[in-house]
Amino acid sequence: MENLLRKKIISHESSAINQAVERAQAQGTYPYFRSIECVLDTEVIIGGKRMLMFGSNAYLGLTNHPRVKEAAARAIEVYGTGCAGSRFLNGTLDIHQELEHRLAQFIGKEAALVFSTGFQVNLGVISCLTGRNDYILLDEYDHASIIDGSRLSFSKVLKYKHNDMHDLEKKLRRLPSDAVKLLVVDGVFSMEGDIVKLPELTALAVRYGANIMVDDAHGLGVIGEGGAGTASHFGLTDQVDLIMGTFSKSLASLGGFIAGDQVLIDYIKHHARSIIFSASMTPASVASALAALDVIESEPERMEQLWANTRYATSLLSEAGFELGPTQTPIIPIYVRDNDQTFQVTKLLQDWGIFVNPVVAPAVPANATLLRLSIMATHTFSQIEEAVSKLSTAFDFIGINTKKAAYDASITS
Repeated sequence: MENLLRKKIISHESSAINQAVERAQAQGTYPYFRSIECVLDTEVIIGGKRMLMFGSNAYLGLTNHPRVKEAAARAIEVYGTGCAGSRFLNGTLDIHQELEHRLAQFIGKEAALVFSTGFQVNLGVISCLTGRNDYILLDEYDHASIIDGSRLSFSKVLKYKHNDMHDLEKKLRRLPSDAVKLLVVDGVFSMEGDIVKLPELTALAVRYGANIMVDDAHGLGVIGEGGAGTASHFGLTDQVDLIMGTFSKSLASLGGFIAGDQVLIDYIKHHARSIIFSASMTPASVASALAALDVIESEPERMEQLWANTRYATSLLSEAGFELGPTQTPIIPIYVRDNDQTFQVTKLLQDWGIFVNPVVAPAVPANATLLRLSIMATHTFSQIEEAVSKLSTAFDFIGINTKKAAYDASITS
């Protein structure tokens, strides 16, 4: 019998993304699944060679903090390496509950619930909250986990233009006034680095009777009072029904959480399939997140340094003539606007000791490919200067003309 799955996969090899991958592999510029042998905070080792890391989401630089590593080691001694079960059954430890209590306090909500990954939070929460006669409204640039969570829901899903409150209102205006309407949005958009227009969005939610869930994966530890995130940044924590976050960025671990009113969290506990049917967050991961919270609260200077580094990097890149995206955060998109050249410049920078992440089609339109530069609190000014200098040289070497286009635009504006 013909293997239909194999035939389907082979037929997909002619897709645009596979063609781009094959071309990059043939040219020796394939930039994904790079094997990192050692992580030394702002430096990593690849192929025995040290290079500066500008591709990490560890914004506060806590993954190598002694208190975080010691906490992980102690947790393994007490609890072992895993829970061997779901939170629903045998996989709830006292430290899971301690972390939930701490997170609720930190965010400013009544209760919180931790999952084993951030992706699973969005899959489980979004898919269980609304039904067939309800509506989910998404920003077109929302994270993939939000998109997938909405697909698992039986609700009607509508997308509005990125951060366009006029388009969102058009969508809301057409919906039945008595229908449940859930707005799910990134607090900080992971590729663009801009922040949701939360004051306008909450005003629309009040006007049209909608509820709000904010994915704060990239906002936690970065913006808001003490790093409490996007809702705190705008003073709107009480206006947001649910706040989601991950531990794989500022909290130096692996996992995720949802925070909100007790009644909502109790409902999610008993309806979100991704927590009921998944193994619970490992003891070391829980302890790491708890220790990272301790550091965030006791070392506010880390967040201050993160923003000093961000301002310095953005200033240097702008002065050098790079075309930057609309960033407001330590996520700095640098446009290349060509798939092949994006791969080429990434490989050249790696050869020169700079690790950056390329973002190409279909993740972004083919004419909007970019390098995603991520700033950390533990970067030094000299490391940032070295990265910007080598970026400039690499763009000139390859002949990427977005620098000139950005410079010309600044002259005529």
